[in-house]
Amino acid sequence: MKPACGLPRYFLSSGAVLKFLEGPCVYLTANDELYELDDEAFRFLRECSSEEGGSSDQGEFIRYCLEEGILTTDEVRQRRPPLVGPVEPSLRYLELQITDRCNLRCGHCYIGEGRGEELSVGQVEKVLREFEQMQGLRVLITGGEPLLHGRFDDINGMLPLFSVRKVLFTNGLLIGRRMLAGLNVDEVQVSIDGLERAHDALRGRGSFRHAVKAVETAAEAGMDISVSTMVHPANLGDFDEMEKLFRSLGVKDWTVDVPCVSGRLGNNDIFQVTPEQGGKYLAYGYGGGMHGGSSGYACGPHLVSVSSSGAVSRCTFYAGRPAGRVEEGLGECWKRIRPIMLADLRCDCGKTEECRGGCRYRAETLGDPLGKDLYRCFLYGMI
Repeated sequence: MKPACGLPRYFLSSGAVLKFLEGPCVYLTANDELYELDDEAFRFLRECSSEEGGSSDQGEFIRYCLEEGILTTDEVRQRRPPLVGPVEPSLRYLELQITDRCNLRCGHCYIGEGRGEELSVGQVEKVLREFEQMQGLRVLITGGEPLLHGRFDDINGMLPLFSVRKVLFTNGLLIGRRMLAGLNVDEVQVSIDGLERAHDALRGRGSFRHAVKAVETAAEAGMDISVSTMVHPANLGDFDEMEKLFRSLGVKDWTVDVPCVSGRLGNNDIFQVTPEQGGKYLAYGYGGGMHGGSSGYACGPHLVSVSSSGAVSRCTFYAGRPAGRVEEGLGECWKRIRPIMLADLRCDCGKTEECRGGCRYRAETLGDPLGKDLYRCFLYGMI
């Protein structure tokens, strides 16, 4: 189909979503790419998002958008989320803990002994709708083990309705070909906390083999795979081999962190590492990570967490001190969460923009909410 001017019509691809963050952007949910736009590019892509499509004589820009998968010449008819904003700082990432039920008893679990709580299907739908309307990018579906939610099939069935990237966090025990074939997510993240001996010491005998098998099966199914690893005393000699293993398995993103002393870890000091022991291992990992930051802000300026009890907080570690509840609305709770500025931290090195002050909850457990995350200080050689 061509307009009278003779230029072809272009359509915003089904996986591309226009967003207002701090400025206009287009986001590709399938590959997790975010592109900032100037006003002219935004106006054109907004025209392309209509059922009639858009046309332009800007050949170089068009070619780039076609190559990136932002535009297509095929007609696209789908529901597009409303454009609202901008809000600063923008809400981009949602940790959605749909259940605290789990089939493992990991020695470092921040939840501790779960209460069998889970969000209702209605609560999940409400939160996802609000998150999409607030221009959210990525929802992290967590637990417990999220696949144990009593109505997971219903939640999974609604996920395609929302124009955000969906990432399932899992221990891998329930991942199989049949499960993956019907899973409506863009990425699966599996927890692997060392090679077999170290991982099983933390999570239970046989769990390593299940986790690796889950990664292999997801790779065979063509899914994006990421891995998260927690540093603990038993895995300190495993990191080089873990990296080789994960790259060979096709893992696109490897996140490494030190668990905060909360939940079950508080009673399992054998799995705790000191800043001096564990800080340097934060240099491992690759890929883009789960949470992006912004200049001038400390950690988590674009993140909110919803717990299985319905509490809305700065992140999962602050669930005991929520900003509100899902019944009040995600937007209302987001207004109450004040971002922490780098200038307010009691850090005296030149690395704050790079490390963003590390983890604020971890700094708080070390004695000062605005003080240093000593694990990051050891990483950057500041101590």
